Amino acid sequence: MNIRNATIADLMNMQNCNLLCLPENYQMKYYLYHGLSWPQLSFLAEDDKGHVVGYVLAKMEEESDEAPHGHITSLAVRRSHRRLGLARTLMDLSSKAMVECFHAKYVSLHVRKSNRAALHLYKNALNFNISEIEPKYYADGEDAYAMKRNLTHLVSESKTEESN
Repeated sequence: MNIRNATIADLMNMQNCNLLCLPENYQMKYYLYHGLSWPQLSFLAEDDKGHVVGYVLAKMEEESDEAPHGHITSLAVRRSHRRLGLARTLMDLSSKAMVECFHAKYVSLHVRKSNRAALHLYKNALNFNISEIEPKYYADGEDAYAMKRNLTHLVSESKTEESN
């Protein structure tokens, strides 16, 4: 298993992984927007044959009066590769890059209220908290939990690493 920063050349394979794993799909121009604007923030996992088996697509929020913060646009891991810690690793790499490159204070995301597996990951493994419920957020009318993860602990870890 290889986990690395995603490149523009990877975007079609990331989109394919998204189509196989998630009901929310994006046009290629949206992947390109992320890849060109914030190339440091998206990561992928590939198997021994070089097939993308998971990815995180992330960005920084630009139009905000709040503290600098990132947003996870999409996280997907193929069913055959779940429960191996890939989602957590991808999320941690992206969060760390947000702090190191853009001084992010927190990261946000949206998750379907019905997605129990993702909620468990976000709340229990990654320490996200529900900040609000967004009614009818998804195209099919399902509500979303808006969630946030404080990244200040990564800021202090980053500063400690720099001083060593």
